[in-house]
Amino acid sequence: MANPHTPQLDSRQLQIEDSDASPACVMTFNANDPSGAGGLTADITAITSAGAHPLSVVTGTYLRDTAEIFDHLSFDDDAVTEQARAALEDMPVSAIKVGFVGSPENISTIAEIASDYSDVPLVAYMPSLSWWDETEIDSYLDAFRELMLPQVTLLIGNHSTLWRWLLPDWSTERNPSARDIAKAAAGLGVPYTLVTGIPLPDQFIDNVLATPQAVLYSEKFERFEAVFEGAGETLSAALCALLANGHDLQAATAEALTYLDHSLDAGFHPGMGHIVPDRLFWAQAEDDEASDDEAADAELSGNDDAGLTSKPPFEFPPNGTTKH
Repeated sequence: MANPHTPQLDSRQLQIEDSDASPACVMTFNANDPSGAGGLTADITAITSAGAHPLSVVTGTYLRDTAEIFDHLSFDDDAVTEQARAALEDMPVSAIKVGFVGSPENISTIAEIASDYSDVPLVAYMPSLSWWDETEIDSYLDAFRELMLPQVTLLIGNHSTLWRWLLPDWSTERNPSARDIAKAAAGLGVPYTLVTGIPLPDQFIDNVLATPQAVLYSEKFERFEAVFEGAGETLSAALCALLANGHDLQAATAEALTYLDHSLDAGFHPGMGHIVPDRLFWAQAEDDEASDDEAADAELSGNDDAGLTSKPPFEFPPNGTTKH
């Protein structure tokens, strides 16, 4: 029986007292991807790996497998608004990520929501939309340019995707640099741009964080001899979570690129299509090490069935991606 003189704390009080130990919350607007290659699946696993708590708002769903996107079904903008508002009224958000949201109407409602949280960094990822109808692409990109970009802190996209979108009239012989693309984005209100997949000689690609005035960070990687799905979603979600955890932009960019590189290096082939990044590679590495230790213990003890050895408890990664 509880001591009547002992003050009792209800669950809400406990939640408030424990708030300092809670991970930062990141709201992500994206489409469901039933193949698990990209979309909200990529966002949730990458955000969690980077030590943040995902608030996932479903804006629609792809109809796809690991090889290609066949179509997309968009949610009504009221459904998107109600999802986001309910979560935001309950939990503080430290960063917002916007992926593919399906329609100009959804772009409009998300832009309106983001305007109420103008002090929160907003990371926007623009994927390739080459699978979509040209008329749909044009209306979507126009709405994103006019309504979303003025509120975006950091725009992320592949070099060719951002080039075709932001510099459609580029006519010089040389390809536009990251600073050229950043200048075009800045003209629409975006202070920082991360351009990925810039082709370099000798099978390398460059990834450049830039403003119109300067390159803030760059890192090149050797090109994988494989086709991946979901790399951009992985990078942008991890970077957004790192910003939510208090990393400065350059440090978050470096850490997110390293995380992506390891995820691609550990990528796997779940179906008959392309390779999917292993965004939980750090957990698999621990499992492999534990299995090796168990096998060695079983051999030393004369037990040939290492699978019967109890495993140590799983340890969650600390905030940030220091394990990577």
